[in-house]
Amino acid sequence: MGFRKKNKSPPVLSHEFVIQNHADMVSCVAMIILLGLMFEVTAKFAIMFITVQYNVTQTSENKPEPVNFYQYGPKDIATVFFYLLIAIILHALIQEYILDKINRRLHLSKTKHSKFNESGQLAAFYLFSFIWGCSILTAEEFVTNPTFLWEGYPHTHMAFQVKFFYICQIAYWFHALPELYFQKVRKEDIPRQLYYICLYIFHITGAYILNLHRLGLVLLVPHYLVELLFHASRLFYFSNENKQKGFTLWALLFVIARLLTLTLSVLTFGFGLSRTDNQGFSLAEGNFNVLTVRMTCLSAICLTQAWMMWKFINFQLKKWREQSQIQASKKKAVSPKSKPAKKESSRGGSVNGVMKPEDKTSPRARKTKAS
Repeated sequence: MGFRKKNKSPPVLSHEFVIQNHADMVSCVAMIILLGLMFEVTAKFAIMFITVQYNVTQTSENKPEPVNFYQYGPKDIATVFFYLLIAIILHALIQEYILDKINRRLHLSKTKHSKFNESGQLAAFYLFSFIWGCSILTAEEFVTNPTFLWEGYPHTHMAFQVKFFYICQIAYWFHALPELYFQKVRKEDIPRQLYYICLYIFHITGAYILNLHRLGLVLLVPHYLVELLFHASRLFYFSNENKQKGFTLWALLFVIARLLTLTLSVLTFGFGLSRTDNQGFSLAEGNFNVLTVRMTCLSAICLTQAWMMWKFINFQLKKWREQSQIQASKKKAVSPKSKPAKKESSRGGSVNGVMKPEDKTSPRARKTKAS
């Protein structure tokens, strides 16, 4: 892990060396890019990595001052790469200075330790993204007018906060791929994490490229709230297994979020975009409003929601079985304690303090008689 002090240093460029010092290596690469701003020759290339590209200035009748908007293009790959490096550094800082210290106090098993680290990292990211997304939705007024999701499509122009939000989202989920190696994730956990990482990259990048950033932002914010509640509940559960009330609230909000996602998706692709005047396919204009693209996007969203509901149902069934097994084991543990009490009362051989005649002979007397 980066920034971690070790007594024995592994061989240079070995797997252990890269894993322990990956954050330091990434920090050096980021510093080299930042140092490029100091020289005129390299400043043009360094700015491409650090700042948001494709600035467009517009003026309107309502606002006499020019307004800056942004489009997307190939140079965004460099910006995503730089903030991917920043995400790796922040990941190592959170792991080293927050999660590892909590893990030492809790003394968790290896399985719970891995899940605790995963939930801790994701909870911090979901909290930050949810607050940031809510501030953008409030400023852009996406929620107050649902027709704003499809009116004026293609939405090729983005505000700075919207574009930077998407750049950071794509960078974070791409950084999660090498983190599987840096964090030494167990082999049985890799497929599960790869599924949701690839789904995030596919949907967020698709909304960004297809100029559906308004719909993507509206769908991401409630989804991140639900995921934040789940991972926060799991963190409390690892600290104290009796704290499970958060999972009940999460289950309710999870179903509501799935219904909201399906409703807005059908409303946008099925009714909104299909009735707009600007129909057609044009890469130059960024217009993808054709039946094939709309149905592909809607099918991808519906299949993802169905897969999530299937995983949710299996999770609830597994949890219900575990609780039923715990209750059954408690009943078995209580029942043997009550049976010996009855046997002892029957073996005592006394009724109201008076010995029964058939029990007056002691075992010793029988043994001497037999001898």
